[in-house]
Amino acid sequence: MRLGPEKRFISTEEVAGLRRVRRYAVPRRLIERATERRLAGDWRGALAVAGVDVDFDPAEVAAAHGSVVAASLVSDLRHLVPDLVRWHLPRVLGGRSTIDTDRTVVLAGYGAGLSMAPYLHLRTPPMADGPQRLALRFGAVPGEASPGLFAGRIEDWRSVRHLWDARHTDGLRAAVGGGGGRIPFFHDDGTPLTPEELAAPGDDAAARAERVTLLHQEGKVSEAFAAAGVDWDPSLPPSERSWRDVDGEEIVRRTAIDIPRLESAVRRATAASGRERFLIANFYRGHVLLDLTDHSSGGRLRARVVESRRPAAEPPSLPEAAWRRLPDLDLLRIGAMPPGWLHPLVARALFPSLEGPFGPPGPSAPRPVRVRCRGEWHEVAFRDGALRSPHTEEERQRESAMRAFGGAVAGCFAAEHSLTSGTGRLPKALREQRQELFQRAQHGDTPGVLEMLAAGVDLHVKDGRRRSLLHVLPLLDHEALLPRLLAAGLDLEARDHMERTPLAVAVSECGSTALVRALLDAGARIDVTDATELSLAQMIRRYKRGELGFLRERVVAEHPGIGSAWYDRWIEKAEKDEEQ
Repeated sequence: MRLGPEKRFISTEEVAGLRRVRRYAVPRRLIERATERRLAGDWRGALAVAGVDVDFDPAEVAAAHGSVVAASLVSDLRHLVPDLVRWHLPRVLGGRSTIDTDRTVVLAGYGAGLSMAPYLHLRTPPMADGPQRLALRFGAVPGEASPGLFAGRIEDWRSVRHLWDARHTDGLRAAVGGGGGRIPFFHDDGTPLTPEELAAPGDDAAARAERVTLLHQEGKVSEAFAAAGVDWDPSLPPSERSWRDVDGEEIVRRTAIDIPRLESAVRRATAASGRERFLIANFYRGHVLLDLTDHSSGGRLRARVVESRRPAAEPPSLPEAAWRRLPDLDLLRIGAMPPGWLHPLVARALFPSLEGPFGPPGPSAPRPVRVRCRGEWHEVAFRDGALRSPHTEEERQRESAMRAFGGAVAGCFAAEHSLTSGTGRLPKALREQRQELFQRAQHGDTPGVLEMLAAGVDLHVKDGRRRSLLHVLPLLDHEALLPRLLAAGLDLEARDHMERTPLAVAVSECGSTALVRALLDAGARIDVTDATELSLAQMIRRYKRGELGFLRERVVAEHPGIGSAWYDRWIEKAEKDEEQ
């Protein structure tokens, strides 16, 4: 996708990544099913549908913290919108579309002001490419330096309930600068303002926010802060001045910070935490320190760059969703996404006059693709579980023999081989269809994957890492897929780019115990090692999969000495050092 001059405030790569997030990360079917359970009062069912594991019981909370806290917690759980949480969670991007790893997201606190007060909080997945399941917890938050003050990779969403609480979702409109009027850069019906309309003078809140944002996107950072009424110090601390050709202006210029929202975001965070100073963390090799003074005496918000090394007693971090421009509005503004893709609650908050249905689209029907073959253009297409081309069985056998003897294969047969081996080059249109299948798998969209297979997509397809659908079962409902894949003859011992079999991937990448047992029952071998020479027993130890002890015992008993000797020596030393 090429962006015109007026659209360069967001890079082509970022557009592609955010677009993938919005299309695949929170499927419409998930939103609909979770909403149905939530509106029926089944908060546990809504969380289960949305891939959120709950590790507490309200009855135990009542026993430990009293009935008042338990009643407040249950009220929050009934109004928690887990699919909306997924929609707003920070993403890895940079070629991925998955949830940022190892973050704690604090949703609500109970017993304010008490030391070690309990909180309702989420934990994001430990692996960027692993299962996208979330863990919902209740209790103390690791990293709480003092009551209400969180450090490290902790997002404090107590001041932004519109991101998760069904009772507050309309607050998103005010949070992005809508207030009582339209939201910046858009008409009330959701259509973006034209450049001529943006250039027209105006003194409402939306027009002022537009001027600030445009100054920022034109690289005029100091002017943008001044227009927003924020005191800005662009100078870097002495220890950071070794950065080549980079100053505070450049740091702010390179991010999607929403300058018009900063003051209101800090005020909300101050009201929720009692703090007046906040960091914007993980921010282009440094942090912007926001210092809120007493507005009643005419003080102004101040922003300056501080050292990238975290001080011992740092201020809390402002949650990313409070300071970053809303990705939905960026995508809508440049036409990279239609309004119909919006989460229903987001659409209702931003553009209440728009009519649905809303939600990301379902799987695309497989499309025929033209391939240059032997000087002609042939059409290949997914049909009946395979990639079909206009070649006879005799021609197919001849090409297979040629490939077996090392001969070059081109055209339709090269496309078929690349698709089922994960090697070589695929025509762009076929590559996109394969990407959709594996994107849906990455985000746990089992119904979407089944729908694509029912439409004819080849069950033997492999991604660019040579992973088959058996390899990605840790991301999906294996009970719905495994029997079908085995019936189609998929190889349980196929190796991916790391020389890992589907069983090894299940062990090393958070596959469930039920999946591991199912692969073993299907006949998966246990005498295997990967490219780093680790055995299954060593992987279980490395990734601390204590629940798979039964498999480790089998491997050690049946295949003694398998795997890397250096790893055993290394892990034993590491464990001894940890004990000391």
